[in-house]
Amino acid sequence: MKPKLMAAAAAFAGALLAAWPLAGEAWEPTKTVEFIIPAGTGGGADQMARYIQSLVAKHHLMKQSMVVVNKAGGAGAEGFLDVKNAKGDPHKLIITLSNLFTTPLATGVPFNWRDLTPVQMMALDEFVLWVNASKPYKTAMDYINDCKKLGPGKCKMAGTGSKQEDQIITAAIEQKTGDKFTYIPFKGGGAVAVQLVGNHVESTVNNPIEAVAQWRAGKLKPLCVFDTERMPYKAKITGTMSWYDIPTCKSQGLDVEYVMLRGIFMPGGVTPEQVQYYVDLLQKVRQLPEWKEFMATGAFNQTALNGKAYEEWVAKEEARHVALMKAAGFMAAGSK
Repeated sequence: MKPKLMAAAAAFAGALLAAWPLAGEAWEPTKTVEFIIPAGTGGGADQMARYIQSLVAKHHLMKQSMVVVNKAGGAGAEGFLDVKNAKGDPHKLIITLSNLFTTPLATGVPFNWRDLTPVQMMALDEFVLWVNASKPYKTAMDYINDCKKLGPGKCKMAGTGSKQEDQIITAAIEQKTGDKFTYIPFKGGGAVAVQLVGNHVESTVNNPIEAVAQWRAGKLKPLCVFDTERMPYKAKITGTMSWYDIPTCKSQGLDVEYVMLRGIFMPGGVTPEQVQYYVDLLQKVRQLPEWKEFMATGAFNQTALNGKAYEEWVAKEEARHVALMKAAGFMAAGSK
């Protein structure tokens, strides 16, 4: 073989060895891993992604570094399209919430969750019906009935974004009760909580982690949780109540249930070995005492799935969101 050909062959072999592990060696990242958040800073997805990154770094769970990047444009479409277009890149992750479904359905952006590779469901996030602590309401229906007496649109519901989770729940409440709210969108759960504390709106459906500080401070109070069961956390948050003490909305006559995905995906076209690396990494995170404390503090539903079970759950949840979005009139023209 001529010297030039030999050199080219050696270079090609070296490139292959760099790209693929040797026989018997598990795949692992060879450069910085980018962790995309398709939402703004301060919200639930942002908090969870940054906490995962901090635990990975603190406990040296990965040889390479992990950098968190917010790409919130277009209700998260910016982040989803970035990962969709990174097909085959195993150095990119994305944390998802319900905008995995709502953004393409509401906007028509050319993206579907099947453009990604499911890795690990980390938890499900709860939604709670909150009112100002100064209000006399003891149950969800106390509040709903009061709003009905005031008249259509007189009660204002603050929420994060438009045609997303908070507004979907608001629309579902309207459908179940015959009431009508004025929905006011804000950029994040923190701003939503501030509006309720200031009595600028009558209610919110914030996640627990987004309103716990104001609840602890005696500014807000929860009426019910939109889940099938009470939250299991019995440590007192206030002087008299724990998360467990909040009844389900259905048990109070408000037949609305909604939980939100907090899950990790990779781009499409990655290998099973690359997916397994991150499954193993995230399982290590989930076993840490700090993670368990984080779950309790945020009152998360700790359902966790990966593999085929995770994929099947996502497919069913997509179908449910299509039905919810159609019922609410939130579908973009041409969406199925």
